[in-house]
Amino acid sequence: MDGGGERNLEVPRTIRWSDGKVILLDQRKLPLKEVYITCHDPRQIAKRIRNMTVRGAPAIGVAGAMGIALAALRSRASDYEDLMDDLRRASKILKATRPTAINLSWAIDRMLMKAKAFRGDVEVLRRLLIQEAQRMAEEDIEANKALSDLGEELLEDGDSILTYCNAGALATIGWGTALGIVRSAVRRGKRIHVYACETRPLLQGSRLTTYELSLEGIPVTLITDNAAAYCMNRGLVKKVIVGADRIAANGDVANKIGTYALAILARHHGIPFYVAAPTSTIDPSKPSGASIPIEMRDPNEVKSIGGRRLAPETVEAMNPAFDVTPSELVTAIITEKGILWPPFQESIRKLLKHQL
Repeated sequence: MDGGGERNLEVPRTIRWSDGKVILLDQRKLPLKEVYITCHDPRQIAKRIRNMTVRGAPAIGVAGAMGIALAALRSRASDYEDLMDDLRRASKILKATRPTAINLSWAIDRMLMKAKAFRGDVEVLRRLLIQEAQRMAEEDIEANKALSDLGEELLEDGDSILTYCNAGALATIGWGTALGIVRSAVRRGKRIHVYACETRPLLQGSRLTTYELSLEGIPVTLITDNAAAYCMNRGLVKKVIVGADRIAANGDVANKIGTYALAILARHHGIPFYVAAPTSTIDPSKPSGASIPIEMRDPNEVKSIGGRRLAPETVEAMNPAFDVTPSELVTAIITEKGILWPPFQESIRKLLKHQL
């Protein structure tokens, strides 16, 4: 198995704050075009989160934070209470976009807490909120690199990794989670080959994961989602690494629809199943995955690809965006604060207690 030579090509940054505006990489256009969209207010950010211009739990968290910063900047309020009212209105709009990923509400709540803790000139508060959103973007990169450096120790030279959806730099501000681990392993001289599931219905694996890995010269083989069992049975996959959109207090993991099936396949074939996510993805308010809300998206996403209809127009389709993998199918959860091992109820509790 040949290792991938590093090409020194960087994946474009997903989100940037620039002169009072937020610049988003339009991930719907990748890999064919690199297009950027400028957002001037929180409603525009909300629209772009909802329509998947920006996606990935950590990325939409930072986008939400920057949406609050835009709300503060655009508000005409001259006193603290009026500004807080504008921020609360913006938070409701932003939180309503995508309900499953906890990072979105976590980031928005952090921004609101920053505002609530401040008592002073509203112009100063505006600057503080802009700085806080930018700080969260940099913290995301730092957390991703930290968890990746921890996770790469679980990989061996010559490993072949199966991943799902896109949990790379494009799902974050930079570096990535599941793909970040691969990236760190390659940079430390390990030869890693990735099998990327295409990830229907929006093909994030096909369009985004292969794009990222190809940029850096990391060997990647694209497979259909229903070829995963074949690859595992043939011994082509040594480990599975996925990201997460929300992790319950007991270790149940909400991730892109189809993740649960991969976890079952991995268990049957005796293959480790790892989840990589920053601690901001852990939601201690949800005792188990049963209480995690699952986003239902437009059925037309299932009935078409790239605007081309593939099924009868009148046929019913169901399009849950996520499913929940029970914690007993998870080998370990890799965070920037450490690797969590079963029993997850205990290891997550200790981790969060240590953070307080």
